Amino acid sequence: MSAWILPDHIADVLPSEARHIEELRRGLLDTACAYGYELVMPPLLEHLDSLLSGSGEALDLLTFKLVDQLSGRTLGIRPDTTQQVARIDAHLLNRKGVTRLCYCGPVLHAKPDRPHATREPLQFGAEIYGHAGVEADVEVIALATQSLRVAQLHDFSVDLADVRIVQRLLAGLLVDLPTLRRVHAALAVKDASELALLTRDFPQAQRDGLRALLNLYGDVAVLAEAEKALAAIPGVAPILADLRQLADRIDSPAVTFDLADLRGYSYYSGMRFAIYAQGVTDALVRGGRYDEVGAAFGRSRPAVGFSLDIKQLVPVVEPRPLKAAIRAPWVDRQDMRQVIARLRQTGETVVCALPGHDDEVDEFNCDRELAEVDGQWIVRSI
Repeated sequence: MSAWILPDHIADVLPSEARHIEELRRGLLDTACAYGYELVMPPLLEHLDSLLSGSGEALDLLTFKLVDQLSGRTLGIRPDTTQQVARIDAHLLNRKGVTRLCYCGPVLHAKPDRPHATREPLQFGAEIYGHAGVEADVEVIALATQSLRVAQLHDFSVDLADVRIVQRLLAGLLVDLPTLRRVHAALAVKDASELALLTRDFPQAQRDGLRALLNLYGDVAVLAEAEKALAAIPGVAPILADLRQLADRIDSPAVTFDLADLRGYSYYSGMRFAIYAQGVTDALVRGGRYDEVGAAFGRSRPAVGFSLDIKQLVPVVEPRPLKAAIRAPWVDRQDMRQVIARLRQTGETVVCALPGHDDEVDEFNCDRELAEVDGQWIVRSI
């Protein structure tokens, strides 16, 4: 095998895309900072039992595992950052009030989490700890939508769901874990025949309610339909009211609902949302409430947040234009070096064309040049 061939779903990032990714990273972090979120940088790997605390099977299967040569303990390379941020909130910061945290860094997946996806996403996310009210939900979704606008994406829709609806439907039923996972999978892909087979021994109200969920997706009218279809299920009406209240506060070109959507990680405990771009089948952003995420670290308190993969975002948004630059000749003179240094200190990009390579600048738009006129170095348009 050729030495330059990389593993499946792992790729080098070349200059134009790398520049776009870095510009997005800076813009997203600056946006989170403007909302009052503090940057944290968790380690890429840590002890497996800490990394996967309370995360469920999905994250376990995505996690690369290795043995620490120093301690002999099993380590994991993070497939997701939320568990680590929950640990930071619980043990390192341990603040009494609201804590807003953001992060951006690579995660690694043992297998791709969707077709054609990279196994090395660059994950950006933001999380609020310590507030149980809808205000935190509204803020997190506002930051998520603003993040897409910073990436120059404006045609998107926010899709809302709540895992508590299915929890209410299954409350009191003795369902083994493998069957429960199959029920969740059937709901996610809207497989009516599989769902009917799995729930054939359920009470009639639960069976009818789960079947109704398969068709409860669309605009805000879905909530009224759900109120009728799930009227016999205790505790569902307040959840639907919460979703309606949240939807009224979202600034998005479109707000939709999919009450059977259970995709994502198992730590979600309430409201969930996904943001889709027009013409793109995979969600660009996923988030929601995970109030119990800190319980494994000894501190269970309200939490809500979102994350996105910047690498997934780049192909969807408009390509960035080449950065304007100044082309300079290669002249070995002190006065020339001083002029170039001053230009770079002011933020200009100055590319010195090496001898014999005057027209080989590919990744910059050299719209000006440094030229000597009457013994003075000046910048002029090309």
